[in-house]
Amino acid sequence: MTTPDAPALPLRPELADEVPYGAPQLDVPVLLNVNENPYPPSDEVVATIAAHVADAARRLNRYPDRDFPALRADLADYLALESGVHLGAEQIWAANGSNEVMLHLLQAFGGPGRTALSFAPTYSMYPEYARDTHTRWVVGRRAEDFTVDPEHAVATIEAERPSVVLLASPNNPTGTALPQATVEAVLEAAARIPAVVVVDEAYAEFRRAGTPSALELLDRHPHLAVTRTMSKAFAAAGLRLGYLAASGALVDALRVVRLPYHLSAVTQATARAALAHRDSLLAQVADLRAQRDDLVAWLRQQVVAGRPLRVADTDANFVLFGTFADRHAVWQGLLDRGVLIRETGPEGWLRVSVGTPAETAAFKDALTDVIVEQEQ
Repeated sequence: MTTPDAPALPLRPELADEVPYGAPQLDVPVLLNVNENPYPPSDEVVATIAAHVADAARRLNRYPDRDFPALRADLADYLALESGVHLGAEQIWAANGSNEVMLHLLQAFGGPGRTALSFAPTYSMYPEYARDTHTRWVVGRRAEDFTVDPEHAVATIEAERPSVVLLASPNNPTGTALPQATVEAVLEAAARIPAVVVVDEAYAEFRRAGTPSALELLDRHPHLAVTRTMSKAFAAAGLRLGYLAASGALVDALRVVRLPYHLSAVTQATARAALAHRDSLLAQVADLRAQRDDLVAWLRQQVVAGRPLRVADTDANFVLFGTFADRHAVWQGLLDRGVLIRETGPEGWLRVSVGTPAETAAFKDALTDVIVEQEQ
């Protein structure tokens, strides 16, 4: 405990008024605020993970393989199945969640005198990666429908000359997927700087049929990195395993900045065990997509203050909806009824994750009650 006369800590000035990132973690019956997969791993998956971890535990006196080639090969094999893009293990990198992957990217390609660029509204951690690596942070704007206009994107890149461009597709918190033509326009503009383009595909497995992955562009764009995670579709948020696909040269740059042995033997063993059960772990994705589309249709039928709710088109496992004159009152009304969603995005909007049918039904009932209460 700090005493009143203790000298101040030599904290970096730009951190003096900052608070730690994080969504509320509250003990309520229905948790729909952090885009988790609502279905836990099966007993069979748990048993396989336990066996793999037990095997790893017998060698915990030794450091793990710092370059984890077996896990990288497993991830490359999965991406070939999921997207049809065949990559070598040397083109894969992994870390403790896609957050650490992003930090590696900013450590390698950002820094003092350099700029990172994205298009808002987007994932609220991006500016924190920039801050933590002393990288200048700049945002362009998304259109009213949350898409990125290619001409605006190219003009912003040419004006700001970033070293890193961050594109989330599907975007968080809006759920918006980027057309391949937009990504290619950004890539071509970035190549003239040059800049690394990061397409964050944390929610890629939930994209609608016909929506392409930026993985398909890797063979033509060596300055492209496509990030993924096992947290969402694989129902493994507690695992903390994120990864990316890129050229071998880009991956080698990340190996320079990573901490020694950053990926524990237990994490590697758990991830490989989960990947061995990819079919069963991903079996709920199609169901979650269908529930998402039904939820979007239902929300668009709700009327607030004499007009239907606005609902963003989404390729993720969440839905952004609004707008409300007092969104916090709506958020609080839902919480009072045992349903936790996220107060995020542009003013007036709220975001809800897709849950089980029972959780979604509870959300619908609670929101209906809140709307009726506020209309009275």
